[in-house]
Amino acid sequence: MLNFANDFSKAEALFKQEKFAQAKLIFEKIIKEQPTNYKAIEYLGDIAGHFKKWDEALTYYEKLKKSDAKNANYHFKFGGVLGMKARDGSRFAALGLLDDVEKAFLTAITLDPKHVDARWALVEFYLQVPGILGGSEKKAQKYADELRAISPVDGYLARGYIQEYFGRYLKAEPEYKKAFEIGQSQTTYQKLYNLYKNKLSQSKKAAALKLSFEK
Repeated sequence: MLNFANDFSKAEALFKQEKFAQAKLIFEKIIKEQPTNYKAIEYLGDIAGHFKKWDEALTYYEKLKKSDAKNANYHFKFGGVLGMKARDGSRFAALGLLDDVEKAFLTAITLDPKHVDARWALVEFYLQVPGILGGSEKKAQKYADELRAISPVDGYLARGYIQEYFGRYLKAEPEYKKAFEIGQSQTTYQKLYNLYKNKLSQSKKAAALKLSFEK
């Protein structure tokens, strides 16, 4: 018999150290003895996703959704992996998955109105999907604005990302600047720095920003 508490802690520590193959072996042993250990199942789904084994990950996340249909994060993870499967598969196969990807993310934000990651996923989804299949800048902007109400930094980053995606770099600048002013994080700095250096070719602004951030 496994000592479940100790083995789970060991597997979790290995996962956090990114020793995914070793963690997987222990989590698999745990769910053989405890088929309803949903946290172990979730970790196995995450590990499968890390190794781009989309179908395997979907099997785990499907189990989680059935175990708790009101868990927003389960729907978000399911939608994320389904989206990756659509991206990596044939164009024809992807067409049959897009509706389910969108539905999973929309379900996540319905269940958790403050789910930040699911809104980011929707922003990306509506930008990447062709208009004829449901893609829309207007829809992407809607969820970016919702993000701004929930998490201002994420909202401004998302708004800047939309502008940058369409090559409107001057319009992206004030959005990224606002995100940096609020967040003062590595992520917000990097977005603004890259915009100055690589998109706007404003090396002086990039250098000044770098100096300021490093201080």
